Amino acid sequence: MSHFSITNVLQKPFFSDRRTTFALWMILAVAAAVAKLHSCNNFLIFRGVFWHTIQQTSLYAEYPAEYFDMNHYGPLFSLLIAPFAVTPLFVGLLTWLLVLAGFLYVAVRWSQFTWRQQLFIFWFCAHELLTALFMQQFNIAIAAIILLSYYCIEREKDFWAAFFIVLGTLVKLYGIVGLAFFFFSRHRVRLVLSLLFWGAVLFAAPMIISSPEYIVGQYVEWYESLTAKNADNMFGSGTNISLLGLVRKVTHCATYSDLCLILPGLALFGLPYLRFSQYRHTAFRQTLLASVLMFVVLFSTGSESSGYITPFIGVCIWYTAAPWRRTGWDVALLIFVFILSSMSPSDLFPAYLRKEWVQPYALKALPITLVWLKLCWEMLSRDYAPKDSRAFSK
Repeated sequence: MSHFSITNVLQKPFFSDRRTTFALWMILAVAAAVAKLHSCNNFLIFRGVFWHTIQQTSLYAEYPAEYFDMNHYGPLFSLLIAPFAVTPLFVGLLTWLLVLAGFLYVAVRWSQFTWRQQLFIFWFCAHELLTALFMQQFNIAIAAIILLSYYCIEREKDFWAAFFIVLGTLVKLYGIVGLAFFFFSRHRVRLVLSLLFWGAVLFAAPMIISSPEYIVGQYVEWYESLTAKNADNMFGSGTNISLLGLVRKVTHCATYSDLCLILPGLALFGLPYLRFSQYRHTAFRQTLLASVLMFVVLFSTGSESSGYITPFIGVCIWYTAAPWRRTGWDVALLIFVFILSSMSPSDLFPAYLRKEWVQPYALKALPITLVWLKLCWEMLSRDYAPKDSRAFSK
């Protein structure tokens, strides 16, 4: 099985029709809404963010009469969820999931990937998208926000790139990784000024439906809640599904600092930036985008199974962006990603393996980690020039 055999399947008229891929993602959203109508706790939390902002009560307190668990999104989220909070529950849930799936679909379509790359993303990530939709998670939008940050910088739309970076940061912090594309910008001063502008605007935006004092206080509470959640995530069964969690849960050690892994990870992530001559190649920039999409989940203690839609898109970009032909080992690694990382949370995966091995040891992160390490090696050692230009240079 080769890279091109997979491509040939996706190029069949049915699979390659844009209407098919769009319909598939919308059907997944509808199916998730119907399946989760009576068990949509996350969506209840999200709706509560809006109403608690209106009432100016704590966004980070427990409300057992309304839902279980707690909100961990920033105050800005109150405006994003507002249209879905004022409608009847099922209407709000359905439109919320449709918008999330549609937002990511549009981000992929606008991403400047080839249609072949887009097809691969739409089909390979479909099951992982469904997992995220079942959890009603904003992680789907975070993936879109990172893609759009990259797209806007590529298209020299730095003002809007700054908007998406700040938006993602003030909702779930993950959006800050859009700064990784800073060195690809041709207008860095404009980008910095735009970040300051949008930082001020979006920080203050929730004050429209509350008050300045309340919102400032909620940002303080948000920081405190994230600090507490980070400690709780260390050995949580449903959280810290990351490289950090994998190592900690396998070793059962609580005495070391995550910085022992984060700092080497940052160094490995940053080394490809020194290959300045590769910046001009689209494939190299796309592969850095893939690295960002994987890194943000692998090195976060807050990573959940439903957040893996983000690194899954990164895996697709890694596989398709390279200007060389993928090997059988690459295909095997791709299959390993799909089976262990995507299928393991589902009923199609053996329950014993899921409960006794995958969940307790955060093994969902293992295949993505292997892809990321291979990606880092490739970015440090391979030439990303298009095939034709390499041949011409010889």
